[in-house]
Amino acid sequence: METLIQAIGLYVNRHSKDILKDVSLEVKNNDFITIVGPNGAGKSVLLECLMGTFIPNSGSIKRKKNISMGYIPQNFNLEKSMPISVKRFLNLNKKFLQVNLDRAIEETGILSILNSNLATLSGGELQKVLLARSLLSNPELLILDEPAQNLDIKSQLNFYNLLNEIFENRNLSILMVSHDLHMVMASTRKVICLFNHICCSGEPQKVAKDPEFINLFGNDMAKMMSVYQHTHDHTHNEKANA
Repeated sequence: METLIQAIGLYVNRHSKDILKDVSLEVKNNDFITIVGPNGAGKSVLLECLMGTFIPNSGSIKRKKNISMGYIPQNFNLEKSMPISVKRFLNLNKKFLQVNLDRAIEETGILSILNSNLATLSGGELQKVLLARSLLSNPELLILDEPAQNLDIKSQLNFYNLLNEIFENRNLSILMVSHDLHMVMASTRKVICLFNHICCSGEPQKVAKDPEFINLFGNDMAKMMSVYQHTHDHTHNEKANA
């Protein structure tokens, strides 16, 4: 499979504190990778380095030539004193084809709120709009930084289900930072556990049994992941054999 982006030996130091230490990873076609780790582990900084918005102290990043990337930030600052409709917001960036906009609107199910004021949307609706915006360039790689952190449980489930549908229906890769690992288990193919360095990585079930993961997140999370992954794999095997 073709490599979309690769980080090699990244080192980042901010204010005399090591944020990333010898971090290497690779994202290929049709990858779905979730990065987990405690607060302050360097997850958001790693995404910034990969996108080119932050330059590491050392190490290198290789990107596919002319790669198209979509991005959903951890925090979206909305100026409520300047009302703007969803439709106008999506059209702020003119560098996309109308067919891409139509497809993104249909996929994310936001047709009914196109004329709504962005500031009046619920958290779940706003994340769908941001997801639609990230798809306008028809990206090869979609990067999401804690996309569901401010949503209630139902909205989190709806968002991750929608994200999985988009992954299944589009030829793209996803790299996501999330604390809600037990909710994205049905989608993610690989987990990277980051705590300034990569503690462990691999399939979710394998990572859940890793001593470093258990040390960071505890046995309860590890057991939840293992049970969920077993159920998920069993269900998929039944479908495949049906």
